[in-house]
Amino acid sequence: MMMDKKQSPMHLQVAKLLIEQLKAGTAPWQKPWSAPDKRLEMMPYNFQSGKRYRGINAIHLLLSDRGDPRWMTFKQAEASGLRVARGEKGTLIQFVKTHERKKLRDDQGKQVYNELGEPIMEMVSLPRPIISNAWVFNAEQIQNMPEMSLPTSHLSWDPIERAEMLISNSGADISHQYIDEAYYHIRYDAIVVPKAEQFEHAKGYYATVMHELAHWTGHPSRLDRSKFFQNGLHQYAREELRAEIASMIIGAELGIGNDHGQHVAYLQGWIDILQDNPLEILTASVDAEKIFSFLSSLERKQELTMNVTKEMGEALKSNKSYLSTGDTIHYKGHTYLIQGHLKQGRLRVKQLPSAICFTLSGQDKLYNSLLAVKLNALQQQTSQPIAQSSALVLPTFPLTPKR
Repeated sequence: MMMDKKQSPMHLQVAKLLIEQLKAGTAPWQKPWSAPDKRLEMMPYNFQSGKRYRGINAIHLLLSDRGDPRWMTFKQAEASGLRVARGEKGTLIQFVKTHERKKLRDDQGKQVYNELGEPIMEMVSLPRPIISNAWVFNAEQIQNMPEMSLPTSHLSWDPIERAEMLISNSGADISHQYIDEAYYHIRYDAIVVPKAEQFEHAKGYYATVMHELAHWTGHPSRLDRSKFFQNGLHQYAREELRAEIASMIIGAELGIGNDHGQHVAYLQGWIDILQDNPLEILTASVDAEKIFSFLSSLERKQELTMNVTKEMGEALKSNKSYLSTGDTIHYKGHTYLIQGHLKQGRLRVKQLPSAICFTLSGQDKLYNSLLAVKLNALQQQTSQPIAQSSALVLPTFPLTPKR
């Protein structure tokens, strides 16, 4: 096992590798989506936790050109009964810690507990970020690595329905025209794409729309990257870099791939940008993750709304409706935060903006008033109509590829 701890900073390593691959036409988002091995279509993830690597870590692992998306540390391999092959070199990843978990205490310094008698934890900001290095090894570098089973989607929808639902929930202004290009116009906040029948396959259509939705998130009313749209081709190349990385990530998540044909006009611009400022790959990957998170939240909207509505409906029907830790209730010009459960069924409550803390029991009139406000809010939310996925109307595509 080899780990060179005297390496250059990570962003310099990644920028150098990326420039080399851009020149060779082999950067991660430049590759055609169809691959003989479906594992190559997946983003790198940690073997032990199952979580996808994010930001510049994901880019660095993709640039390693490994054929397996599974990665792990030396200790994780040992804990799984595996062994890193002799002479293999680890790949650097970094973690930035900005918060830490601490036990919640009241104004008198006493520990606050939940209804199960467990200490309540809170996230506290650190005075300055802590950057930690780690070295991970690919499954190809591990001896006796088990065969990989391809995961199935966490949703019952197929990839095309998932993409369609995301588009529908975005509310984006998307028009279809008989043209030979796709683009997002930030001034009019509108997306224009070719007619669906101009695409050979459904996945190509949805990958193109996802790419333009990535740009759509840059509007001032969303993630605000308007400076990249207004200051010439050099700045727009920076926006395109973010959209390409984000499209690659969300394409892998939805199983539709990314629109790899968009990159050609920006190749030299990306190379120049990375040569002038290697730190750009770090900021671009961070922005790409923000784009992915924003678009993913649109997809989750339908699933979460249906689940929450079901839970609220059950709560309203139940005779066990009560105030619980974490409730935030607005009542008569004040906000009441239920911070935890005390002995004998009492609650620890904080009133804002006065910041007064007090105990509340189920026999108090205020308890019943707050509970009534909570249940009324639940009732209002359950009365909201919910769109059904069965109402989707999907575009049709040619059965045979165009010549």
